Amino acid sequence: MTTNDLETGAEVGQNVAKLEANLARVEELTQRLLKVMGQGRQVAPALQGPSQELYLKAATAYMNEMMQNPAKLIEHQLEFWGKSVKHYVEAQHLLAQGKLEPPTDETPKDRRFAHELWDTNPYFNFIKQQYLMNASAVQQAVEDIDTLDEDEKKRLRYFSQQMIDMISPTNFLPTNPEALALAAETEGESLVAGLENMIADLEANDGDLVVTLADKKAFKLGENLATTPGSVVFRNHLFELIQYAPSTEKVYETPLLIFPPWINKFYIMDLKPENSLIKWAVDQGYTVFVVSWVNPDAGYRDTSMSDYVEDGYLTAIKQVKQICDVKKVNAVGYCIAGTTLSLTLALMKKRKDTSVNSATFFTTLTDFSDRGEVGVFLDDDFIDGIEDEVTENGILDSFFMSRTFSYLRSNDLIYGPAIKSYMMGKAPPAFDLLYWNGDGTNLPAKMATEYLRGLCQDDKFATDGFEICGETVQIKDVTVPLCAIACETDHIAAWKSSYDGISKMGSKDKTFILSESGHIAGIINPPSKKKYGHYTNPEIGLTADDWYASADKHEGSWWPRWDGWLSGKSGKKVTARQPGSDEFPVLGPAPGTYVIAK
Repeated sequence: MTTNDLETGAEVGQNVAKLEANLARVEELTQRLLKVMGQGRQVAPALQGPSQELYLKAATAYMNEMMQNPAKLIEHQLEFWGKSVKHYVEAQHLLAQGKLEPPTDETPKDRRFAHELWDTNPYFNFIKQQYLMNASAVQQAVEDIDTLDEDEKKRLRYFSQQMIDMISPTNFLPTNPEALALAAETEGESLVAGLENMIADLEANDGDLVVTLADKKAFKLGENLATTPGSVVFRNHLFELIQYAPSTEKVYETPLLIFPPWINKFYIMDLKPENSLIKWAVDQGYTVFVVSWVNPDAGYRDTSMSDYVEDGYLTAIKQVKQICDVKKVNAVGYCIAGTTLSLTLALMKKRKDTSVNSATFFTTLTDFSDRGEVGVFLDDDFIDGIEDEVTENGILDSFFMSRTFSYLRSNDLIYGPAIKSYMMGKAPPAFDLLYWNGDGTNLPAKMATEYLRGLCQDDKFATDGFEICGETVQIKDVTVPLCAIACETDHIAAWKSSYDGISKMGSKDKTFILSESGHIAGIINPPSKKKYGHYTNPEIGLTADDWYASADKHEGSWWPRWDGWLSGKSGKKVTARQPGSDEFPVLGPAPGTYVIAK
């Protein structure tokens, strides 16, 4: 026996011992898994997916069309069978020749199958090709149904794609070569670590399986997120008002008041100094105020849209005016906060209140005639389920909002992270944006119902009028100078719908900017990054398609262009203001207490 034989034997012994230790850990973890399973919330079927009526309509339409035009169905099936069987025969032929290589692969590139074994290993390549062929056949079958209306077709397209994505071979350990290779390389250590990650997520969410997207221990608000210096200068039951410390000797006379959405937390605009919209605005010489909304519990059950307008928007505007001793403010609304800002402005028009000098809308919908991708969740089957949920619990729990938005990008926000965490045992990354994405908020029952029914479904603000604070307001009642920024690939607030709403507003002074990228990246796009460009076109009266066709493309961020517009609405320069006043003493440092509360 040689020295090498002894060393090899020792290595094998160590590997076996490691494998046995991992198996023992699996047994221990299994006990924890059994304990936590079944503890999750019971989600009503209405919130699990579309009603069976959609699938029944689709099946009926498909059968009717098959009867009326069997040639189309036969052609479609023959094409699918031809590709599938041809691929099988080619794979068998190579195997019979003793060639361990995949046949010709003409399937489209898909980043889920980036690992080299999907292309080089005949087994995994066969699975990949068959899956993609089946996926294409399902997609084509949906497109071939001509007798569904457009909304039903859109929903069927979306939910069938969800099923396709869910059964991807990458999502299952026996058919994921990257996860299997790592398991073999680590003697099962990666699988044990993955099981630990899954159990930790289940335990952290009371039995609900919610994959952790970012390392929660890597960030702390006020220390490495939301660090722009400022102070809380006002607080009521709905919000804390933060005033940021100046970084210039002189500031514009008219302060800037930012309303973030209350379905998320405000620090998306203040993640870190290099991409903080808040810090950048302060550095341009604006006195910046931000509303930090309370995260409501069941005690806020009866809080309405009118409460958000009266006790939120109008109160915040009043406080800023008093703190800065001015007659007007410039206001910004992001997403649903922009929608509600438009309601507030229309109400102020009715009341002859001229406290807002100009308004800026970030990715804001006011015309809901086309609700974009998120519209698949806004039919009665889902909204009825949400209404039952909030009636029972007083709030729409952040769990449901987070899950809905995650499924709009399921491969990026559900399946991809789950594969890395649960199959490969990797720790979640220290990624600030994903940390924020997982820090959700609840919605009050009454407000959620009013918003979903009156605005999203019935589109009242852009049509007959929406009732707020005892007045019926319409989109044409928004008459202040305005600037709107929409995002080209926004999956929540489709840019064309945003444009349509702006075009219907009564303002004579309108600026519309289309940023590249999506709902977050298109807005949080600092000039220093030189990443995403933007489009402008002064002709707001055109259709959205014509506006885009004749728009000018500009490189880089839209922030400086907005600054050029906003500075012209902000008056002269005055001595920089420190947070608070004699009447409004500082209550504590930014980012405040509401944003931290769970």
